[in-house]
Amino acid sequence: MRKVLTNTSIFVKDGKISNSGEEINIPKGYFAVPGFIDTHIHGSHGADAMDGTFETLDHIVKTLAKEGVTSFLPTTMTQEISNINRALNNISDYMSNNNIAGQPEILGIHLEGPFINCHHKGAQPEKFILDPTVESFKIFEKEANNNIRKVTYAPELDKNFEFTKYLSENNIIPSVGHSSASFENIEDAISFGLSSVTHFHNGQSPHHHRTPGVVTAGFTFDELNTEIIVDGIHLHPNTVKSVVKIKSPNNVTLITDAMEAKGLEDGEYKLGGQKVIKVKNEVRLESGSLAGSVNTMINSVKNVMEFSGCSLEDAITMACVNPAKELGILTRKGSLDIGKDADIVILDNEYNVVKTICRGKVAFEI
Repeated sequence: MRKVLTNTSIFVKDGKISNSGEEINIPKGYFAVPGFIDTHIHGSHGADAMDGTFETLDHIVKTLAKEGVTSFLPTTMTQEISNINRALNNISDYMSNNNIAGQPEILGIHLEGPFINCHHKGAQPEKFILDPTVESFKIFEKEANNNIRKVTYAPELDKNFEFTKYLSENNIIPSVGHSSASFENIEDAISFGLSSVTHFHNGQSPHHHRTPGVVTAGFTFDELNTEIIVDGIHLHPNTVKSVVKIKSPNNVTLITDAMEAKGLEDGEYKLGGQKVIKVKNEVRLESGSLAGSVNTMINSVKNVMEFSGCSLEDAITMACVNPAKELGILTRKGSLDIGKDADIVILDNEYNVVKTICRGKVAFEI
């Protein structure tokens, strides 16, 4: 699997990496890597996926290429059902009509909430939280035109794990998050298809030597892929180091969990209709709870190398290969192998993005 190339050329033909066609030269001192796949992002540069309009979603799409992102899952959050439905319908419409080459591709939807535990609600408004039921989910599924690819929920509230089983059987990633689940809850849920942990360590029952929780289970079970926010705030650098060492790069996925204040100056913003305050690199509710991040994928790649000591190739595994594998699209994304989508990012010797190509067309260039 080709993850990092330098001092060579890549050929692109009909939007795919090929043996011939348009030549992209990667000089010595520069690196070609696959386009980053962000499977958990709420917004960017003043736009929130929950706004539910073409203009805001298109604005999010247009801001991501400069960060090396070539595909992503717009992520919703706990809100009134009508607001969630509007956002789902809007994303689905965009996918049908505007997923064009030359810009980051929307691969589907990450539904974060409303099926969560109020005791670990984080920045999710409690009054809109629902119990996870197949019947409730089918309403969202219909509005999304079957484009939901990942669901963050609390499996301890899932009666007989019917919800977990339904997601797994329909090729939707069940991901534990905003959850008070015990170690045993997670172990049981895995047997019904649970396969992911949302923003590992944040919004979930912690590791404790007498009462092991979601975090303990996340470390223990190889069946669980773990999302991590590598901004130096959600996780201490040494915690990042321990996650990468214990889970290995093959079971960790880099995400941003970014919201609309990303790329903007300090001030007041919103997340799913709630007021949040950005100060430097932190965004919080007025209560003090962290409310997403303002991190970028390229910064996540740089940070995970710095914090864990891993190689660029390992960082690319976490930013590209693992999300593609989890979404079942590794045959067309996630690496630079012949025949895959020409989603290519060129980095300089300090790992800054200098060019981003989305399905064969330049989306960003310095």
